Amino acid sequence: MSRVFDVVIEQLREDLFRMGGLSEAILEKALRAVWERNAQLAEEVAKDDLEIDRLDVAIDEKVLKALALQAPVAEDLREVLAIKMIATDLERVGDLARNIAKGARRLAEKTALPFPATLTALSRASQAALRCSLDAFGRSDPDLARRVLDEDDEIDDQHDEVIRTLVRRLEAGSEGVSQNVDAIQLAKHLERIADHATNIAEDVILVAEARNVKHAEKLAR
Repeated sequence: MSRVFDVVIEQLREDLFRMGGLSEAILEKALRAVWERNAQLAEEVAKDDLEIDRLDVAIDEKVLKALALQAPVAEDLREVLAIKMIATDLERVGDLARNIAKGARRLAEKTALPFPATLTALSRASQAALRCSLDAFGRSDPDLARRVLDEDDEIDDQHDEVIRTLVRRLEAGSEGVSQNVDAIQLAKHLERIADHATNIAEDVILVAEARNVKHAEKLAR
C-alpha cells in the first residue's frame, strides 16, 4: 500500500469507527425510549441520526475520490469497498433506530403493557451482534465475524417466537392492540438490525480472507 493510500484508508476507518459508535448509541437510546416509555428520549433520536447521515455522505465522497485519484491494489480496493458497504449498513441501522423511536413515542402515550420476555432477549442479541461485527472490523478478526454469522439463526428464532406470541395476543382479542402491533414492528426492526450486523461480518471476512461468504449456504445447494 502506498503512503498516500494508507492515509486515505486510515481516514475512512476513523469515519467508520465514529459512525459505528454513533449507530450503537442511537440504537441504545431508541430502545431505552421504548422500555422507559420516554417520549423525550425518542425525540432525540432523530437529531442523533443526522450525524450518522453526514458521516455516510462523507465516506461516500472520500471513497469516490480515492477510486478516482488512486489506483488501489486488490487488498486496498477490498477494504475501501467494504468500508463503503459497512457505512451503508450503519446508515440503515440509524434509520431503523429512528423507526424504533417513532414506536416509542406512540407507546409512551398508551397504558403500559408487558412485552414478551423474548423481545428483551432479541433486543440484547441484536445489539450484541452489531457490537461484535464492529469489533471484528476494528480488529480485522474473521473468527469474531463468524461468531456473528453463527448466531444469526438464533436471533431469527427469537424474532419468530416474539411474533408468534404477539399474534396470539391479537387473535385472542387482548387489550392494547396498537401496543402489540408496535411491539411486532419493534421485533422486525431488531431482526433487520441483526441482518445488517451479519452483512458487516461478511464484509470483514471479505477483507481479511478475500472470500465472499454472502449467500454462501443458498448458493451451495
